[in-house]
Amino acid sequence: MRWIKIGMLDDIPRRGARCVATPRGTIAVFRTADDQVFATDDRCPHKGGPLSQGIVHGTSVTCPLHNWVISLETGKAQGADEGSVRTIPIKAEGGELFIASDVVVRAA
Repeated sequence: MRWIKIGMLDDIPRRGARCVATPRGTIAVFRTADDQVFATDDRCPHKGGPLSQGIVHGTSVTCPLHNWVISLETGKAQGADEGSVRTIPIKAEGGELFIASDVVVRAA
């Protein structure tokens, strides 16, 4: 897998997110309290709410619109809610963040 640098880990606050624009749409990049990183499409599967504006807790994010909880590991809605969001391969090395290059270069 090829990787493209998208920024630095310190650009994202703990328990927060930042967005990356790609030809396939906006990707939300999340940082947990213990510095794990995850990336998903920035649209809740319920009503398309901006997950990047949600509350990160553990390895989940709560959508700011209707409180759906989405697993950052699997992209799946939790509890009784159904649906999922695309997860994006991401890694952190030496404080730098990288996403899989095919996510960036392939158009939808």
